[in-house]
Amino acid sequence: MKLLRFKSFNYAVGMFGTSIPINMFKTYAAIYYVDRLGLTTVQLASILFWYTFIDAIDNPVYGFLSDRTRTRWGRRRPWLVIGTPLLVLCFIAFFSTPAFLSGNSLFAYAMLLYILTGTLDSVINANYGALFPELFRTDASRAKTNAMRQAFQLVAMIVSIALTPLVAGAIGFSATAILYGLLGGAVILYMSFTSKEMDVTEAEEKPKFWQSLKDLAANRKFWLTGFTNAFYSAAMALVLASLPFFVKYTLQIPDGQSTILFASVLLIAIGFVTVWARLVRKYSLIPIWRIALVTLAVAFVPLYFANSLATAAIGSALVGFGFAGVITTMDLIGARIMDEDTRKHNVRREGIISNALGFMNRLNGLFTSFAFYLIFVLFGFESGANPGNDPASASRFLLTVFPFVLMLISFGFSWLVNFPEQETEVVVSELDIPEL
Repeated sequence: MKLLRFKSFNYAVGMFGTSIPINMFKTYAAIYYVDRLGLTTVQLASILFWYTFIDAIDNPVYGFLSDRTRTRWGRRRPWLVIGTPLLVLCFIAFFSTPAFLSGNSLFAYAMLLYILTGTLDSVINANYGALFPELFRTDASRAKTNAMRQAFQLVAMIVSIALTPLVAGAIGFSATAILYGLLGGAVILYMSFTSKEMDVTEAEEKPKFWQSLKDLAANRKFWLTGFTNAFYSAAMALVLASLPFFVKYTLQIPDGQSTILFASVLLIAIGFVTVWARLVRKYSLIPIWRIALVTLAVAFVPLYFANSLATAAIGSALVGFGFAGVITTMDLIGARIMDEDTRKHNVRREGIISNALGFMNRLNGLFTSFAFYLIFVLFGFESGANPGNDPASASRFLLTVFPFVLMLISFGFSWLVNFPEQETEVVVSELDIPEL
């Protein structure tokens, strides 16, 4: 048991490292470039739109190369060790915009660094995610380890999201990115060197690219789970990106007080991750997953009516409760997709599937792009310099209405996904790989 806890910790803490830079990146890209630097919402929507299609191309390739990698250090470690410093450098550069840039040059710089940072994050998270079903093979061990890593993610989000307005206000966005980048990179590298992969021999079959894509295309559960995750991810991406706008334009309170609302979401989520994990262990996974999705959807209703810091904090706490349930269960669903694929095809290709699920997750860029474009069309919100006649309603729409609709769609897709009851005691038995 002690060995399992140590193994779980070494892997789970990696979520802290992967979450530190990317959550600041996703949350504050819009407010930094649109409100501070003058990028228009239409330009931001364009960046998000085109990046989604680039991600569609690079994700399967990254997973394929990772699954076929054969080194004495494993399949995933080389990608993590090489990709981490590159991610840190691009992340820092994104928030260290040269002062002389404006107009189209600012747009080009933002697009280039957004794409580079996002694609390197895909490399890191796909390889990190591919380790999960390989290291932990039962629902019980997965639920326990996933609860731990989601707790680490939430702590990272408190640092990189809730505290960023205070930290960036004191030292600036560039210095904050340097601090978060170095911290996150160090933790990812620690996880990479302490999480031992299963040995892979040259004799083990290597996945074939086109066959893998063909099998995924025919996998109904992959598509249904992917769309469920995509709509949920879009909802939460909008919450993180729009909360600073909501604080400034709807509540009309100091920017630094967004820390209280972010903390309301994240602290509640930390407190209830273990509760949701216990529910998964006590009952079956699928119904708890669906309950979590609908709970998150309903939580946006009271947040819509919030008109003060206190009422917004209460609404944010309800969002945090539902959020905890979804992050506790969603990765377990993805692991089952990988399990079934291994059993059916007798080949391990967690990297390809993890990246493909990651791509489906990043389809949220289409929806968030559309949401930012909509507030320009409906409310005339163009930028911080020209927020239109009703920026308060525009911000409320971004934070509550659009995410509520997205979560209802996500919940609907979840009802089309089912797995056999006898799930996952030994999911790679056909390959006869010993337990670590």
